[in-house]
Amino acid sequence: MNDKQLEQQLRRGIEAMSLEVSDQQQALLMDYLRLLEKWNKAFNLTAVRDPAQMVDRHLLDSLSILPYIKGPNCIDVGSGGGLPGIPVAIVRPDLNITLMDSNGKKSRFQFQAVTALKLTNVTVVNKRVEQYQPEQLFDQVMSRAFSSLQDMMHWTLHLGTENAEWLAMKGIYPEDELQQLPEGVTCKTVHRLDVAGADGERHLALLQRGL
Repeated sequence: MNDKQLEQQLRRGIEAMSLEVSDQQQALLMDYLRLLEKWNKAFNLTAVRDPAQMVDRHLLDSLSILPYIKGPNCIDVGSGGGLPGIPVAIVRPDLNITLMDSNGKKSRFQFQAVTALKLTNVTVVNKRVEQYQPEQLFDQVMSRAFSSLQDMMHWTLHLGTENAEWLAMKGIYPEDELQQLPEGVTCKTVHRLDVAGADGERHLALLQRGL
């Protein structure tokens, strides 16, 4: 599939999901996709190799949480190749986004991508989550990489403000994981995400400290 076809696929997906993304932002998303594809060959950033699948499973999947992003200070924990943080940062330049990963190669790619795309609203942190003590706590903590909601909350609770919200991207409805949330953590709601072109279910769990 050539660049023109990929651009059309992205545009169709954005329209199907009723998202507001400017032409300039869509061009930046495509630039990011090309960087991800190029670096993936050496750095193994994602198991997805086909650029057409990257459009659906990475770009559109990341953009699906935009209606639930409030900010202004957000952290993407276990960001890997910069997902969902970089696509969100491209479309929401008003947010301050921190990308955090313990893998040096992945953080190096994030830094290169942020520099190449001139994303002035993104900070890259190469640390283990339990070792990271931010100067300013975050309003929203997001992730699409943690193995369970229990683990996510256990490792990231210290990163959020008192009224922070945690956004956990999941596949099927996480019934069992919701039953095992740590004490002091409650689930506000779980939204089903409509991701154009993606196979299988996608959900977003919104969590907070217990009231």
